Amino acid sequence: MYRKILEELNKWLRDYKKPLMLIGARQTGKTYILNEFCKNNFSDYFYFNLEKETEIAKVFEETLDPKRIIESIELIKNINIDLNDSIIFFDEIQVSERAITSLKYFCESDEKYKIICAGSLLGVKINRFKSSFPVGKVNIKYLYPMDFEEFLMALNENKLIEEIKKHYESNEALLDAIHNKALDLYKKYLCLGGMPSVINDFISKDYDIAHVDFEIQDQIITSYLADMNKYTVNSEGIKNSKIYHAIPRSLARENNIFKFSIVEENARKNRYESSLDWLLASNMICKCNLADKNESPLKAYENQDKFKLYLNDVGLLRSLANIDIKEILLDKNEMYKGVLTENYVANELNIKYRELYFYLFEKYEIDFLVKIDGRILPVEVKSGKNTSSKSFKKYIEKYNPDYGIRISMKNFGFENRIKSVPLYALFCLEK
Repeated sequence: MYRKILEELNKWLRDYKKPLMLIGARQTGKTYILNEFCKNNFSDYFYFNLEKETEIAKVFEETLDPKRIIESIELIKNINIDLNDSIIFFDEIQVSERAITSLKYFCESDEKYKIICAGSLLGVKINRFKSSFPVGKVNIKYLYPMDFEEFLMALNENKLIEEIKKHYESNEALLDAIHNKALDLYKKYLCLGGMPSVINDFISKDYDIAHVDFEIQDQIITSYLADMNKYTVNSEGIKNSKIYHAIPRSLARENNIFKFSIVEENARKNRYESSLDWLLASNMICKCNLADKNESPLKAYENQDKFKLYLNDVGLLRSLANIDIKEILLDKNEMYKGVLTENYVANELNIKYRELYFYLFEKYEIDFLVKIDGRILPVEVKSGKNTSSKSFKKYIEKYNPDYGIRISMKNFGFENRIKSVPLYALFCLEK
């Protein structure tokens, strides 16, 4: 399946002086996409899994010199590595801090090493790096679950993608039949989410969602929970799990600003803050902070004490909250339909921006603020076709933005300085 990260990998290929590190949560497809990239671009490709091949991991404990590292690997594996035509992939590199440190020396070497690496919980490892992380010596990229556009690509719906993009630009409504088809696919995406293994299963079942093995999602969540215990100390894994399980409850509240008291009665920030940082660094969840001002740069006005939390994948949220797919496909659970919709929007925006913000003024709330063409614009999210919103109207009257973006099940349109964007067209937003 095509992944957009390939565009970034191809850019790196033109100037590969810095080793490339791909960061992402477990099961997002890091190993698969790097394997395909290496096989398609190099005649000689060497793959080493440092978690399984402990003898290779031990090499880094004895030396950080790139030449000695490569020579030692050649001796251990009885292979010849021609640096001119070869690429080397160190998978699960997070198990060896020394291997990560060695990337600095690969970068600074006069030899033309082509090194890529990946691993689960790399973000956590970097955050807790005991020695000096090779800042500026590694090209870091992020891989997320498949977004809705990649989902359409996997279904070979390229014509539909182009039609959606065209109407996003023109603000002209799609034909009802096409609009309804896109909405139907969007609802299926809410059920499936963007984990490649789930989408692969959907495709293998001839797009029959009734026969999809949704236990795959349960298994991914189980592996996440296992990581929380495997890669933490003391009671941190338990606290991580409590926060993770509290997110669906938090999002279902009328005021879904996250409170630590939702995790545990009388809980305090200082007890759970390190666990929250762990989950964010793992990319299992994403965070949307309050912006105290709706001005650029939003980062400068970030209020870290008021925030919302979302799971990294809407399909995993559906699974964790135990929502029946029929309720989604038939629009029967209005409360959780809104929760899933907001999480979906957060996921799509997080892929583009990596930093999310919402805004409060007077007694009103704006779901998200985004920066497009240098302008801060309000984004209102509606899960259905009823798009009336007093807060959105008040924001436009008070702050006079160039326009606002309303995301809902309604068709494309532009009226009263509000750009109507169907939920399935969110991938068209540009920074």
